[in-house]
Amino acid sequence: MMKKSDFYYDLPEQLIAQHPAEPRNSSRMMCVDRKTGVIRHQHFYDLENVLQSGDLLILNDSRVLPARLYGEKEETGSFVEFLLLNQIAEKRWEIICRPGKKCRPGAKFTFGDGKLSAEILEVKPDGNRIVQFTCDGNFYEILDEIGQMPLPPYITETLHDKERYQTVYSRELGSAAAPTAGLHFTKEMLANLQKKGIRTAYVTLHVGLGTFRPVKEENILEHHMHTEHFLLPQETAELILQTKQAGHRVIAVGTTSCRTLESAAQRCPDQLHACEGDTDIFIYPGYEFQVIDGLITNFHLPESTLIMLVSAFMGYNHTMNAYRTAVAEQYRFFSFGDAMLII
Repeated sequence: MMKKSDFYYDLPEQLIAQHPAEPRNSSRMMCVDRKTGVIRHQHFYDLENVLQSGDLLILNDSRVLPARLYGEKEETGSFVEFLLLNQIAEKRWEIICRPGKKCRPGAKFTFGDGKLSAEILEVKPDGNRIVQFTCDGNFYEILDEIGQMPLPPYITETLHDKERYQTVYSRELGSAAAPTAGLHFTKEMLANLQKKGIRTAYVTLHVGLGTFRPVKEENILEHHMHTEHFLLPQETAELILQTKQAGHRVIAVGTTSCRTLESAAQRCPDQLHACEGDTDIFIYPGYEFQVIDGLITNFHLPESTLIMLVSAFMGYNHTMNAYRTAVAEQYRFFSFGDAMLII
């Protein structure tokens, strides 16, 4: 039995990155040999010299909703905060709100000086609310104007440029958190990779806030994963098959891309093809990977499902040694932190 505590490491608070690197690809990159555990210290802009012509990078093109809204209750003018989770129907959403005592069925709120209004329809058993929004104009345009990025709780600095919590290739709106491994890429870097014969293809997985949900059970097999929606296009499936047949490598950019590919492989075990659906795949040591040959990822929280996924791919001992090394070498951790290439 693997225990949650097996994935603990001691992280000094000052190593939690509070702001993104500038420029994006100037972040450090720890390169780890998946078989031997040998570590090399480089920078993300070195990636084009580390990868090989014929390699295929799989990128998650999901775009983050500015899903945090600050407003007031119509009757009293008292403060309220909404965090959009899942769209139920047109302008109807499941949300988290605080303070919850103000958000009873029938309660009405306004946001952005009246540009957006909302009424609580239902309180769910888990405390989340179902809310109906109303507005004049396009809901998403108004949300983009008045909403704030739903930064993780460990980031306390204000983010002045919303685009710094988006990848440069984001296009499919729907995530509650960024697929942060992709934040290191610039448009120029992607163009240079293409010139060197390193191809790119896209999947979509809309990241849910469950990605930050801690593992509470000591026996990790008792942990229930959150569900996220994914899409594997036919074009991407065909590129993956071509890459494999040519003897080249498929490298997932981020745990979200990894989970999408492995979820798709479970759905179509004979031959990978386009598919779409919901996944709650939980990848931990002992899992046999069916698609990916490499992984680009950030450094994840202690005892999280994401460090468990990395351990499944790189091996538990290699993973924990890499994390201890990252702390000793003062790498920057979490969403705005440095990168790791496992290959």
